[in-house]
Amino acid sequence: MDVPDSELMSRLAAGDDLALNALMKRWGDRISAYLFRMTGQRETAVDLAQETFVKLYQARGRYKPQGHFSTYLFAIASNLARNHSRWKARHPTVSIDATDIDGAEIYAEPTDPQQTPGEVALSREKSVIIHRAILSLPLDLREALTLFIHEQMSYAEIAQLTHCSAKAVETRIYRARQILKEQLKELRA
Repeated sequence: MDVPDSELMSRLAAGDDLALNALMKRWGDRISAYLFRMTGQRETAVDLAQETFVKLYQARGRYKPQGHFSTYLFAIASNLARNHSRWKARHPTVSIDATDIDGAEIYAEPTDPQQTPGEVALSREKSVIIHRAILSLPLDLREALTLFIHEQMSYAEIAQLTHCSAKAVETRIYRARQILKEQLKELRA
């Protein structure tokens, strides 16, 4: 039985805590993946995803089913990612767990069993380069691009989530693509 998200939130507000489990099951992986793309660290993404659902639970009585539930949920996750980014800027650290021997971020991409080991290595290297380039984008550009590409949100939904106009979202995505195009031009050659 596929219960709409707004119905689950109504149940949660009425005291049915199992509704939160259903929402976590439905949205947990997407929120974690989004937060990984925003932070670049799996452990941080998992922690922030859990915090997202804690915040959702705390706001259960204030939720108004206007617009898409996904916009509401991703707004919570985005706010947590922004707060985390600001905190990291004020408290810089180097994590020995988040890097490989060469100091590169650990970023596992699924491999195609049809590829040769050389093709797998080249594909992984390209993925790491692209991932680093995306992480180097300013947070507002990275957020807009990630929500548009990976979450298939419309400009209007992203605008609502980020508290800006749809035109500003369009500009952010365009700028992010231009920066990535310049940074990754060697990969296309």
